[in-house]
Amino acid sequence: MHIDIIPFDIKYVNIFRDLNIEWLEKYFYVEDHDRDVLENAKSYIIDKGGYIFFAMLNGEVVGTVALINENEGFELSKMAVSPKYQGFKIGQLLMQHCIDFAKDKGWSELLLYSNTVLKNAIYIYKKYGFEEVSLSLNTPYQRSNIKMVLKL
Repeated sequence: MHIDIIPFDIKYVNIFRDLNIEWLEKYFYVEDHDRDVLENAKSYIIDKGGYIFFAMLNGEVVGTVALINENEGFELSKMAVSPKYQGFKIGQLLMQHCIDFAKDKGWSELLLYSNTVLKNAIYIYKKYGFEEVSLSLNTPYQRSNIKMVLKL
């Protein structure tokens, strides 16, 4: 299985939204902040200096991730893989792509927000070098109970 990772293309913006909503509804619920970002991905992420990537298999989007330009730095966010392609390490490919991309840009760190109920995700973040830092009171997501940072 050969996965290509491509940059944002407006023709896939609805797939970006749908994959993320599907994931959120499976594990949590869609918050207002999620809906704002996902319904307006180009204006909320791309137009503000962020990035969206798509994992492609035979011309089909099978996963996606965003690097959102936030006040405190770039947030690794909105990672979702199509349920029928989970277990093939596509999420790890996307994460490695983001790490390499950030290093190429000369960024000093990446940050992310997650929830400790997602044990596999937390394990993978730690495997890639993300470390837990204190979670401020004004996190962007109600479901977040952990903030992690990767020093590059």
